[in-house]
Amino acid sequence: MGISLHWFLSTSGDGRDIAGSNHAAAGRAVVANFREPTIDYLAQIARAADHLGFDGMLTPTGTWCEDAWITTAALLRETRRIKFMVAFRPGLVSPTLAAQMAATYQRHSQGRLLLNIVTGGDDLEMRRFGDHVSHDERYGRTAEFIEVVRGAWGPTPFDFDGEHYTVVGATVAAPPDPVPAIYFGGSSAPALAVAARHCDVYLTWGEPPAMVRQKIDAVRALAQAQGRTVRFGIRLHTISRDSPKAAWAEADRMLSVMDPAAVAGAYKTLSESQSEGQRRMSGLHGGDRSSLEIHPNLWAGVGLVRGGAGTALVGSHEQVADLMQEYHDLGIEEFVLSGYPNLEETYWFAEGVRPVLAARGLLA
Repeated sequence: MGISLHWFLSTSGDGRDIAGSNHAAAGRAVVANFREPTIDYLAQIARAADHLGFDGMLTPTGTWCEDAWITTAALLRETRRIKFMVAFRPGLVSPTLAAQMAATYQRHSQGRLLLNIVTGGDDLEMRRFGDHVSHDERYGRTAEFIEVVRGAWGPTPFDFDGEHYTVVGATVAAPPDPVPAIYFGGSSAPALAVAARHCDVYLTWGEPPAMVRQKIDAVRALAQAQGRTVRFGIRLHTISRDSPKAAWAEADRMLSVMDPAAVAGAYKTLSESQSEGQRRMSGLHGGDRSSLEIHPNLWAGVGLVRGGAGTALVGSHEQVADLMQEYHDLGIEEFVLSGYPNLEETYWFAEGVRPVLAARGLLA
């Protein structure tokens, strides 16, 4: 299969420098020329990604983001063909209501919805939303949630009696057409089990290829044991320029304006996260600014201050395409990308790397 390209909608705002780990007001204050996530700015990014041929846009979820459902619904009339990958947390909404929301969205958008189910962050984040379920229990709840959602989309009313949900006659006015693909990520053992059993596309953050291969092999084996197949995707940032020197100069510039105290504070917080994926991201750099190229053209500098996806493809357009091809050879079919600033980097990537991928016959 060829590569599908998705971009990122920065609903917590962005700028030329990397925002703080939680994107809160205090983190925004240290970003020069910070761009607020107004609907006008987000529409610029969405229209650019639509125009440049990206397949979809991931819209994040969390305390410091604008709501993904509302934001992307507002952008439907600003775009023509691009799909919106709406991230949301299953424990915060009824699965039958989520099925109804998705079905309505799919009809009004004429089939432009993808779903990114995010089981949750750490306990502090979840308690803000009144969710006190433990880490492993959240994955059990996610599995039941997806079962009910898919059941409600079925041809007949769906009954379910589980540990976390009990529904009788779950259904929607009309099933979504097409049924939106479900994207899901997580690095812990419970997460891999849910991915293998329930998701369409397993997403990993941008670890080095050897580590990504281990995850792919694990999820693929678990899925095959249940008679299923799963597609694979990866979430990365990009700094792609006409020459390697120009790309690394931009990475060095971003690094030079990071406050050492902010780096130390972010590392302490993120490395102690309950999220296995977040601990793995933090472990790639260990808080050390001196050795951030952790694989040829893979830079861990973003993760020094930012939670979540913390690595970037850095280099010439050809070098970035080379590393993407290396991931593709492992089985990665979908790339979810972003940059700083998000608007300009859309063009750098689409006008520089996309033609290289196309010339190699790698695009879906």
